[in-house]
Amino acid sequence: MNYDVIIIGAGPGGIFSAYQLMKKRPDLKVGVFEGGNELAGRHCPIDGVKIKTCVGCKICSIMSGFGGAGAFSDGKYNITNDFGGTLYQYIGREKAIELMEYVDSINLSHGGEGTKLYTTAGTRLKKTCIENKLQLLDASVRHLGTDINYVVLENLYEEMKDHIDFYFRTPVDHIEITDRDDGKKGYRVYYEEGSAEADYCIVSVGRSGSKWMEKVCRELEIPTKSNRVDIGVRVELPAVVFSDLTDELYESKIVYRTEKFEDSVRTFCMNPNGIVVNENTNGIVTVNGHSFEDPARKTENTNFALLVSKHFSEPFKDSNGYGESIARLSNMLGGGVIVQRFGDLERGRRSNPARIAESTVQPTLQATPGDLSLVLPKRILDGIIEMIYALDKIAPGTANNDTLLYGVEVKFYNMEVALSSDLETNHPGLYVIGDGSGVTHSLSHASASGVYVADLLAEKI
Repeated sequence: MNYDVIIIGAGPGGIFSAYQLMKKRPDLKVGVFEGGNELAGRHCPIDGVKIKTCVGCKICSIMSGFGGAGAFSDGKYNITNDFGGTLYQYIGREKAIELMEYVDSINLSHGGEGTKLYTTAGTRLKKTCIENKLQLLDASVRHLGTDINYVVLENLYEEMKDHIDFYFRTPVDHIEITDRDDGKKGYRVYYEEGSAEADYCIVSVGRSGSKWMEKVCRELEIPTKSNRVDIGVRVELPAVVFSDLTDELYESKIVYRTEKFEDSVRTFCMNPNGIVVNENTNGIVTVNGHSFEDPARKTENTNFALLVSKHFSEPFKDSNGYGESIARLSNMLGGGVIVQRFGDLERGRRSNPARIAESTVQPTLQATPGDLSLVLPKRILDGIIEMIYALDKIAPGTANNDTLLYGVEVKFYNMEVALSSDLETNHPGLYVIGDGSGVTHSLSHASASGVYVADLLAEKI
């Protein structure tokens, strides 16, 4: 099969690359290869009744498929250069914001109309955070919710399916550089059933494709540098504790520098009235959170992650391997995700089923009561405890005994691929976008990177 452009991965970056090419150059033949299922075929077997924990599916429907790992996320599009990646360092601050706003407009026109755009501009909470040694990062946040996010993806796929060739359950094994008739380089991708060729190739494999991306970079001699890994816990507490922040901002990105080690601890993926969920990354079960726009699906709890970023220097290069080893330890001790009351953690004792059952916070995820101090390194755990007490000053009740901590939450980042300002590798015509590049770390940045490269190719081809 021959294409003008092949896109590997149907996450946010791949989707918006394909969408933009379809809009700007409908004459081009575009093929998208995705290892997971189409959106309608993405079903996690965990129902909370018969199946309560991860069963280790060969393809994790939460992490892979049309929409990528963001398909069942909370659907938060953060329009900012302050966090979510370093795309602005490649394409400029104004361009990055312009593209994120464009992505937002596409989402609104495909089912997201009526959803709220929150902003930190002019909020009194910024001063409150500074007074308590916390930093509130600036952003505008479009909250779609897991349910509306799904509708947007459905509508995008419906519009694209007759114009773009999608290949689901078709993971690409490797990429080969070919010689085109015009003397330029082309690309052939190999998968189980065969291969396909194109003049241009866009790689958008997300965080779950980190190991595959490392392999491709080795085989094609694409320079990379080690990135970071974020390790921590997911906090679950009564929604009223954080209501002052979530009612005004919905998603508050708060950073704290610890007194003891001067490590950076941050809140991440806040889900007001949401649920805690499992994730399966490369066979490792970790934890995440979702929330919904539909009032009938809201809970009485709010959850968010507390993450400590670890950057490694020479000679160590395997930051993801470090995070995986900690997550595997949690899986070994708890058979999956571990949950612990904050009061038990502070007292140096494990939580047990009786203590969890008596807690005033009813868990939204079936997890194994245990002791996170046996899993998380002391430095990371100390930072998380410090952060909880710091947050307690602006959201009293955060440090309550019954606050639940789920572990571990790990955000794996791809090693940062050496790219030009056009997000092109050292091989002309081979682009790497989205979270798989190590450049973006969010739905909005990944989507914007897809639009950016598609616009370039629309002019170039």
